[in-house]
Amino acid sequence: MTTAWTAEQIAALAPDAASLTAARKLRGKWSGSGAHGDALWGLCAGSGSRPYQTVIDTSGPAYKCSCPSRKFPCKHALSLLLSWAEGNVPATGAPADFAAEWLAGRAAREAKKAVPAARPTGAAPARDGGASADQRRARVAAGLADLDTWLTDQVRTGLAQTDRSALAFETVAARMVDAQAPGVAATLRHLPRAATGADWPQVLLREYARLHLLSAAHARSDELEPALRASVRAHIGYQVPAESVHTEPAVRDRWLVLGQHVTSDEALYTRRIWLRGHETGRWALLIDHHHGSPSFPPDTPLPGFQVDAELHFYPSAAPLRALWGARHAAPEPFTTIPRLPVARNSSAATDPGAAIDAESGRGGVRDEAESASATGSAHAMVPRSRTAATDGGARAVPGDRPGNIAAALLEYAAAIGADPFLRSWPVLLAEVVPVRDESGWYVVESDGAAVPIAPGDGEPWKLLGLSGGHPVTVVGEWSAGGLIPVAALHIGIVTDVAVAERSSAGVSAGRGDSAMTELVSAALVGTARRQAGGGALPAPVAALSARLTGEPAALLLETIALQDCFARGAVTAGAVKQPDPAQDDDRLLLPRGAGAHLAELLGENSPFLDEWFAAAATHDFRAPDELCSLLLDRAKSLSAHRESLLALAGARGRWLAAQHPGWRSLVRAPVDDESVWSHGRPAERRLWLAQLRARDRHAALAALAGSWGTESGPGKAELLLVLADGLGLGDEAMLETALDDRRAEVRRTAADLLGRLPDSTFAGRMAERAGAWLSFGPRLRQPVLTTTGPGVLDEAARRDGVGDSYGYTAYRAEGAPDLAAEWLHRVVAGTPLRHWERVLGPPEQAVRVAMSQGMRGPMFAGWSDATLAQRDSAWAKALFGAFAAQEAGESDSEKLRELFALQPLDDQIRHLRRLDSSWLAEIESLLRAVPHPWPAPMAEHVLRLLLERAQLSADRPGAPSLVPGSYRTLFRASSAHFPVTGADMVSGIAQRCGDPYWEQAFDQLAHDLIQRKTMLEELQ
Repeated sequence: MTTAWTAEQIAALAPDAASLTAARKLRGKWSGSGAHGDALWGLCAGSGSRPYQTVIDTSGPAYKCSCPSRKFPCKHALSLLLSWAEGNVPATGAPADFAAEWLAGRAAREAKKAVPAARPTGAAPARDGGASADQRRARVAAGLADLDTWLTDQVRTGLAQTDRSALAFETVAARMVDAQAPGVAATLRHLPRAATGADWPQVLLREYARLHLLSAAHARSDELEPALRASVRAHIGYQVPAESVHTEPAVRDRWLVLGQHVTSDEALYTRRIWLRGHETGRWALLIDHHHGSPSFPPDTPLPGFQVDAELHFYPSAAPLRALWGARHAAPEPFTTIPRLPVARNSSAATDPGAAIDAESGRGGVRDEAESASATGSAHAMVPRSRTAATDGGARAVPGDRPGNIAAALLEYAAAIGADPFLRSWPVLLAEVVPVRDESGWYVVESDGAAVPIAPGDGEPWKLLGLSGGHPVTVVGEWSAGGLIPVAALHIGIVTDVAVAERSSAGVSAGRGDSAMTELVSAALVGTARRQAGGGALPAPVAALSARLTGEPAALLLETIALQDCFARGAVTAGAVKQPDPAQDDDRLLLPRGAGAHLAELLGENSPFLDEWFAAAATHDFRAPDELCSLLLDRAKSLSAHRESLLALAGARGRWLAAQHPGWRSLVRAPVDDESVWSHGRPAERRLWLAQLRARDRHAALAALAGSWGTESGPGKAELLLVLADGLGLGDEAMLETALDDRRAEVRRTAADLLGRLPDSTFAGRMAERAGAWLSFGPRLRQPVLTTTGPGVLDEAARRDGVGDSYGYTAYRAEGAPDLAAEWLHRVVAGTPLRHWERVLGPPEQAVRVAMSQGMRGPMFAGWSDATLAQRDSAWAKALFGAFAAQEAGESDSEKLRELFALQPLDDQIRHLRRLDSSWLAEIESLLRAVPHPWPAPMAEHVLRLLLERAQLSADRPGAPSLVPGSYRTLFRASSAHFPVTGADMVSGIAQRCGDPYWEQAFDQLAHDLIQRKTMLEELQ
């Protein structure tokens, strides 16, 4: 029986996150499930009377379900796979009848596909039939002739004078489309973007030379060997029917799926999948296209799986692209990649001249050069016979070491020797370390041998974080610009490390070539004005260039083509020093399923992040290495979760952040480093002081007091805020000292903290002022405000922050700022609440005391601030009742919510449950103060009120206030705060609401609750 897949592998098959979440919801709804060989089947209860029949062939994989979903795989297939992964699908002796019927039909269809159409012995497979093929070839030839004329005109006139706009290239590309040469058109369309750097002349000349040589090759295609002719046609854009490819000899192996990457070009999505033979070491590339969306057939296992199967390779001088043939086993996971001798997909390996000579530096252009010297023509530059056989056999090149840089470069050189039009070739680099230094990115072997990583739209920080300075196995493509990482194998897991989308045309800037300097100079001015010199060319290239004949512009392009092919095939490794690796982190590793879920949550800035971090904090996890770059990137922008993200990234994250210019400010020094307090950055010092205060309050206070005189103004206020945690009378002396500071924000911070200490001297001074400024009649009927004088405060009051300017005044009198009311507010806010209880009685009585309208605002605002600072639930209840009795719009909703949050949970529930559905807006506002998760009675009440709205909507269709969109923020809050156990209850309400739009809203709420439940289970 096939080995069960992991949850991560199944998740990767899901067409979207919603399908995966819905699949998890179906747990426990299966019956009659079973497994036999590669087949899985089961019956899933749905909303109808008949269960859905689901069958899966894991060897494809392929799926069949009787549900109406158009997603593949559907939620039922995903749920069955998840049950299988959890061991809940029993093995049986034979498939169920409905499963056996579908499996038999599928087997018959696959067998029919595997038998190619019969053709006469020795006959070549048809490509384009008869006259139509000749007509297309004539159109292509005419178009390439026009292109060649345009190319030579560009060089003759001078690149500096020519139009290099996108419109100019698009005009020529449109001509190539008309000529049915889409591959050439794609190259032309990508040139404006590729040729934007300082080395744009070299980029254009290399591409012009390639197109010039391609045109010459097409013109003499009848003289070429079949394999090379097929390569030329493929680069131009001729299509090869799949039926024709399946007639090519099959290559059977255990094919390891090493990487997958999807790119988009306007609305065309392209998927590339890299395979490598376990026994042969041969490379294969599967390419699929889909217009409009990245929906590709699920016929290929995920990276990290291997499958015993046959491949049919497209005809080519260096065969690489392939199609699936017959499969002989179901996919199985692998954890290692064998380091086999370097394999040549092309039988050009049978020709010693096709490989780079390690000592002479000569490459695969040697034979072409010798042929060109005999004829002196550009046509002779195209290799006549690079293929002695067509079996694509693999052969080792003497002197290389399997899996190392030198072997990969030799393999690339042999491929270039067979097909000089190739842009890249797959490489496997075992035990290399990615390195970033001041000159760029590299991968380095243990002996210091290094090759560059190609510059692109992004940098491989994910690969660097995965490695952490330790060796990993990298799968990628070697190109003119260097290595393009695709995936990496680390601790037995294949991880995608691609950094940016590349165009399907594969045009890249490449690396500068000093040997082309004189040629570039001549091309910039124009060969009509300046003769091209080749003094800097390598001797073999210079000798051949001297023997070429023809028009100067064409000769320059041909010389560029020779030098480019020579340079690409003669690359050797450089030397780069490896940095010290990251320190080990012995904490428990975050489960991979939870890590993948976290990446999704961070990508969409999910409201579930607070709950995720709270649940994860109890375990002190460390993140998987491949997540470190994402965590640091999000820590830069998500300040609310910054410390949690950095703690999760741990030692690996600190090592990685130290190398990134934008992340260095995130590096936190170790908490036990005493030098942080004297030499650390502000964020590090605050964290150090907070952690010291958590361990030893007196030591933290002493440290702050000792450095207070040397602290900067803004730094003082931030450090004082550290005292807020565990604030007590022991901190009073430090805060009193801060009241004498010159900076207003420091004094305000100190005053706010002292206001939280009702037994402090500061609170006593405020109570004295309140007693002096306010007087009441014998029956407490009318307070009378008195001050020391209009706009005058004594120095003691100013020291306590009563007169500090906040930049605005909330109170107005006769159109002008009312400073006296502002001062009263601050005095009342700093006065202990028990003072008012002595003067006015209990809170419920105090808030009902009659006072003038001008005094009511500062008095109640001051009482509210004091209540929040002193955390008094009795006053909070009294003030909340007083504010709630006011007319709508008269009270501060934020202050009202803060007062509500101070009340006991039972009082909160009791108040909210008294409100009906007409108060949903107020309920939603107050629910933000209810602790997470909301209590079950509160959640049930909210659901009941929403159901009332839904049923009213069914009775009054079209009423604007009754559409679910009017309550979307309440639904979002419910998704984040409902108990996760309420999904079934929500699903039941969805079926009762009677309105399809409301049903969809309730279904989404149930979906979110299931997602949260799964999220929390993953952290256990």
